Amino acid sequence: MTRPILLDTCAAIWLMADEALSATAVDAIDQASDMRQAIYVSPFTAWEVGLLVARGRLPLAVTPLTWFNALTSQDLVELADLTPEILIASSSLPGTPPNDPADRIIIATARQQGMMVMTRDRLILGYADAGHVGAIAC
Repeated sequence: MTRPILLDTCAAIWLMADEALSATAVDAIDQASDMRQAIYVSPFTAWEVGLLVARGRLPLAVTPLTWFNALTSQDLVELADLTPEILIASSSLPGTPPNDPADRIIIATARQQGMMVMTRDRLILGYADAGHVGAIAC
């Protein structure tokens, strides 16, 4: 069994928009699907999408809540836990993690729950290259 996938916010947005993903990301999603393994999204992604819409950086045809509910209602997509332990862990990650609070929370979630972060975020990918979290470039 492979490690579960945790979608970074950018990956969730591209997945919902049917944007092209890397072959590696498509293979990971296909493998999870074949194994009926959940693909996770952080509740913090809902906050980040809401913020992007409010700032005019993400145009959606529906409300952010409707969008997020559509994401989490897809087959195999499940909401990851967001616990006080994860939030506290995000404040003291090893090495040199990204400064963005959303990235830190997603990284801490993946670390605490043994997941691979699916992302195009170069800072998260660099953090993964340093060995602090597993990642799949999408």
